[in-house]
Amino acid sequence: MAHVEGQSHPISGYLWVWLLLFVLSTFSYLVDYYHLEGMLRWSLILLFMMLKAGFIVAFFMHMKWERLALIYAIMLPPVLVMIFVALMAFESGYTLLSRQTYFALGS
Repeated sequence: MAHVEGQSHPISGYLWVWLLLFVLSTFSYLVDYYHLEGMLRWSLILLFMMLKAGFIVAFFMHMKWERLALIYAIMLPPVLVMIFVALMAFESGYTLLSRQTYFALGS
């Protein structure tokens, strides 16, 4: 009898994650159903999106069971990009405010 090597993950974990993804998708739908607007709407949509993406990557792409070096190699660059985008958004607000302040004085 041949011995098969490798990892075997219980199906119950995948089913729980699938159920959790369904619940998060329902919450995302409810954000639109209750007509939430403004920053609350977009914050909730982005939060649910990031949670769903995290669960998909962790369980269905098997990142939960990988070595820490591989997780850092795959997950760290997108996190750094998000940090840089947040910094650029903050700087753009400052630039807009300074242009409105100083260019309005000249007219």
